[in-house]
Amino acid sequence: MPKRVDHEERRAQIAEALIKVAGRRGLHAVGMRDVAAEAGVSLRLVQYYFETKEKLLFYGLRHLTDRFTARVGARLAAAGPDPGPRTTVEALLSASLPTDEESRTFHLLYSSYAILSVTDGALAAQPFIDNPDAAENALTGLLEHAQEAGLADPDADAHTEAISLLAMAATMGTSILVGQRSPESAIAVLRHHLDRIFTTAETSEMRAEST
Repeated sequence: MPKRVDHEERRAQIAEALIKVAGRRGLHAVGMRDVAAEAGVSLRLVQYYFETKEKLLFYGLRHLTDRFTARVGARLAAAGPDPGPRTTVEALLSASLPTDEESRTFHLLYSSYAILSVTDGALAAQPFIDNPDAAENALTGLLEHAQEAGLADPDADAHTEAISLLAMAATMGTSILVGQRSPESAIAVLRHHLDRIFTTAETSEMRAEST
């Protein structure tokens, strides 16, 4: 009896090969033949699952996003059963910084895909992500929750702060990639801004006494 093929498993195998090749050579230099060789399958099989290079790249990006989500989840699980909004925000932002091989590849491919889609019509036709505001909305919600709980500056604009934090993490991620700063210094900058937004119980009491 012939072995039953798990199509999702095969797609994931090809996506992993794409990520490995792109991490070494850059997204712009990756061809379907390169991915097939890395995965140990035929070019025809890659074309069977992904009709075009653009569809392959988009699926690879989605696969990378799933891995990022799992990475954030692992950090939160390690923080305990109730990590709180500050720890959750820091886990989300720090996981996106290229501090090891996997996060480096994540940042590199995400940035490359966005830049290439500006000038490549076929790439631009693929939705970059289903909800481009997902991270922004999630971060805004966490900050608003912290404000309601008295854990963050009540006068801060949660949405603006969320945009600023995400933009800061993206920019510092690039600066790590090009060797401008170390991961440790980037994380220190992020924590500095989180310290500005989030308040301790002592700070909250001082604010209450001054009003």
